[in-house]
Amino acid sequence: MPRQEAIKQLKEQLVRRHEALQRAVDGDLSLLRELHQEKTGDVLDAAADSVQDELNSQLVEVESRELTAIDDALERIAEGTYGDCVTCGKPIPLTRLRAIPYAEECINCRRAAEEKMNPSGVVKWNRVFDNNSEVDSV
Repeated sequence: MPRQEAIKQLKEQLVRRHEALQRAVDGDLSLLRELHQEKTGDVLDAAADSVQDELNSQLVEVESRELTAIDDALERIAEGTYGDCVTCGKPIPLTRLRAIPYAEECINCRRAAEEKMNPSGVVKWNRVFDNNSEVDSV
């Protein structure tokens, strides 16, 4: 299959995923609003509601990040730069794009960026942070 045909199929996949995520985020946000409007019974109910609120908030955050990545990928498709690594400019292999359709970098550049962010190579799987200064302080 030619690369352009594969990219067309990936675009359709990105659009479908975007629509599904948007519906999920909208649903999660409305659920959060509903939960905040309800009054809780006792301390245990309030604690359970608080935990559920936090989980829903984190889920919305993750879904929102993926939506942003998909929007960026769709923009690159419109510009004609989709499928090219933003770091080295080489074509990203279709196998990587099929696995992660909104990938911006080839696997080598992504690995190099991750190594730069975490030179020790130690992954703290119980913690996920947006910047390494928080990882170093844990």
